Amino acid sequence: MSDLVPPPVTSGKSLMERLEDALLPLINLVFLLLMFFIVAGQLSDTPLPDLPGTTDQAGNEQPHADLVVTADGEWRVDGQPFSAEGLPDALPAPDNESPLKIAAGQETAMDDLEALLQVLEDIGYGEVMLLTEPAS
Repeated sequence: MSDLVPPPVTSGKSLMERLEDALLPLINLVFLLLMFFIVAGQLSDTPLPDLPGTTDQAGNEQPHADLVVTADGEWRVDGQPFSAEGLPDALPAPDNESPLKIAAGQETAMDDLEALLQVLEDIGYGEVMLLTEPAS
């Protein structure tokens, strides 16, 4: 009596060779999908829609800053200039719940910020929030 199921056709190839042959269509498919998304991504010229909750905010509203660093390196609290010695009395006490907010303009030098951050660290501030102007 003969077998109902024919023996598998191996054509003399090893298991690794048959696996490599089976992976080739998968590699081709991934390559075609990659090409599709590259082309489709570049054809889209429509801008992204506004995110929810951003349209009702005022565009030129400035956040409150506890300390302002001017372009010439001056430190101001409520519009009054302060030196490193008078700064601890003018600022709120260090608090881990709400970090100190520092505003710095675009023209502020990094050396001025480093000096200020060193003074604030010596005072006891462990966390500060730096507010900067967006580039135009």
